[in-house]
Amino acid sequence: MDNKLFKSIMRSVTAFSNNKYVKAVSDSMMTLIGLMILGSFAVIFQAFPVKFVSEFFASIGIAPYFGIIYRLTIGSIALYLVFLIAKNLVSKFDVDVDASTVGLVAIMSFLILTPLDLIAKENSNIMALPLTWLGTSGMFSAIIIGLSVAKLYALMKENNWSIKMPDGVPPMVSKSFENLIPTVVIGVLSAVLAFLFNLTSFGNIHQIVYTVIQAPLNGLGGSMVAVVFIIAFQQLLWFFGIHGTNVISPIVGPIWLSLAAENLDAFQAGKELPHIVTQPLINIVCWGGSALGLVLLMIFVGKSKRYKELGKIAIMPALFGVTEPVIFGTPLVLNFNFFVPFVFNNSINLILTFILIKLGILAPAIGAQAVFGLPLGFHASIGGSMGLIIWQLIVQLIISPILWLPWFKHADNLAVQEENLIEGEK
Repeated sequence: MDNKLFKSIMRSVTAFSNNKYVKAVSDSMMTLIGLMILGSFAVIFQAFPVKFVSEFFASIGIAPYFGIIYRLTIGSIALYLVFLIAKNLVSKFDVDVDASTVGLVAIMSFLILTPLDLIAKENSNIMALPLTWLGTSGMFSAIIIGLSVAKLYALMKENNWSIKMPDGVPPMVSKSFENLIPTVVIGVLSAVLAFLFNLTSFGNIHQIVYTVIQAPLNGLGGSMVAVVFIIAFQQLLWFFGIHGTNVISPIVGPIWLSLAAENLDAFQAGKELPHIVTQPLINIVCWGGSALGLVLLMIFVGKSKRYKELGKIAIMPALFGVTEPVIFGTPLVLNFNFFVPFVFNNSINLILTFILIKLGILAPAIGAQAVFGLPLGFHASIGGSMGLIIWQLIVQLIISPILWLPWFKHADNLAVQEENLIEGEK
């Protein structure tokens, strides 16, 4: 590749991954992982496949609380997201503000822009906040609102749109007055926007964003071709030493997580899973970057001392999906001997998985999130079927070593020649 072109691409990708807005979204999504895992376990316990276990939960009266946990974690994810994005973004601007206050203002704006429902009950009407837009359907509008509120708040602070109290006023009182104007301006602006959106055929901002942006992106991001391309691109970034996961996560993370949540909704309701592509399925298939296969080859096939020793060191972390020792010990970054398997093995495994699911041999993942660092097989156990556990074992222990084999044998032969040359010079 032309050196200038390579440097230009590297600069562009690095600039994108370091962009304030991108990092705010990425950091916020990462913060939500714990909440997603709790919600996932709640769904699994609520719809536990072993009958006597689910009957036990029902008999002690705890079963309904699993549904409540799910609704107030994954089912309300947009509310958490709008707070985190506004908080994380405003902290990256060079302004003296309390980031948590900006996060709360973003929640306020989100709620003002969310229409309330009137529910008729006996002789009165109850005003209720519908959960529809608090969940995955409101994720993209939460991102837009969170970023907009943080930027607007920072602009007003930069231009001194605040009330300065005289010296001697307690700091907490002074801070409250400083935040008064930005809070009121954003609140009034949100109310005006809610009124204007109500005049449209969509009715509210969430419906517009969902219809115009989120639904088309879900369709595009959930297609097999797109996922295979995205995962190959992610690995290509890794090959050039760029954290590929951090670069693509802000773009596709909300899409894949929303698809996973829709699968969880269907699983909870006992319906057919609507999506094949979800973040958990990709994690199961691409577990550990498929690098365990290379480590196994180093131990059982390698002839060079270099790769034999590296394999022994890397095997234990690799069995838990931690592959940094083999990535940097081989190394795989900028090593063209391993370019093809490093970039394309995950995509090949995904294509095989899609084919098996389409043929009905393998069930799609239910959408539950697993904890990072679980050992091989255990990670797939949260996918909702024994087939996914078996498939992860087949992918990592059989298919991946086969895909790495020709490239490893070539590199191993070169390493043996180097070692013989060094021995001969002694």
